[in-house]
Amino acid sequence: MINFIGITNENHLERDISIKYADLSKYKWFWVDFNEPTDEEVKHLADTFYFHPLAIEDCVLRLQRPKLDYYDDHTFYVTHIVREEEKEIIKEELDFFVGENFVVTFHSSPAKEVTQVWDRLLSQKNIEKWDTYYVFYQILDKIVDNYFPLIYKIEDELDKIEDNTQNKSMGYLMTELFDTRHMLLNLRHTVNPMRDLLYRMLNSHHLSGIGDRREYFSDIYDHLLKLSEMVMSNREVTADIRDSYLSLNSHQTNNVMKVLTIITSIFAPLTFIAGIYGMNFENIPELTWKYGYFLSLGLMGTIGILMYLWFKSKGWFK
Repeated sequence: MINFIGITNENHLERDISIKYADLSKYKWFWVDFNEPTDEEVKHLADTFYFHPLAIEDCVLRLQRPKLDYYDDHTFYVTHIVREEEKEIIKEELDFFVGENFVVTFHSSPAKEVTQVWDRLLSQKNIEKWDTYYVFYQILDKIVDNYFPLIYKIEDELDKIEDNTQNKSMGYLMTELFDTRHMLLNLRHTVNPMRDLLYRMLNSHHLSGIGDRREYFSDIYDHLLKLSEMVMSNREVTADIRDSYLSLNSHQTNNVMKVLTIITSIFAPLTFIAGIYGMNFENIPELTWKYGYFLSLGLMGTIGILMYLWFKSKGWFK
């Protein structure tokens, strides 16, 4: 579906106009939104707007890296929208063609950020401050703002994993931890390129429209810097929790091995004594002793107690 908004030289807003019959030259500026377009509608990118074939190819091919490309009368931007679905970070591409008198948005899946700005523009009574770069800023700002809830949710999940108030098993917690770490990795692959994109935009000499609103786009860049730091710090937290769990697991294993070693060490001499007198030889002198059985039990008990006291003095039970 292709949606159209045109702003005339008298600052009147026109909408619901077919792109086939629209006279684009009569508008001060216009916004065309390609929302889940069909193959026929995609052809308008070349036949109506004459965009570069490589830019059109980037629109059609799914999930390019966030970037910008300069052309004669416009700039092409690739951005990423993110959302969570069943503990997975889903990334969708939102492309912009931004010129002095037009902005074209292209997305192959629904984009609530575009819908929110579209509805806001339609509800404006005074649209004199609006232009193509202001539309671009509004959408970009909402894209970046929607990254924050995902980060905050991940931080809450990390707190739950670290506190483990439900006494979940270590294996289950490690699975949750690595799932969370994977989500952070996916976010980093979006946040960092978006941060680099904003840096290029702010330091470019070709984008006068962005330079006129530098404070707005600088604010988005600051948000992306904060997001990047949050992603990195949370990945460090996951590494610390992982190392803590592994250390705890190793400590518990060492304690178990220590107990088993103590038990084995105590019973080794007792087993030796029992083995000697359990042999089926006829000429074992001690077998004829009247109190030999009680003496052997006493000897084994004494050895066991002495070894226990010796291990305790060495600090093995601490």
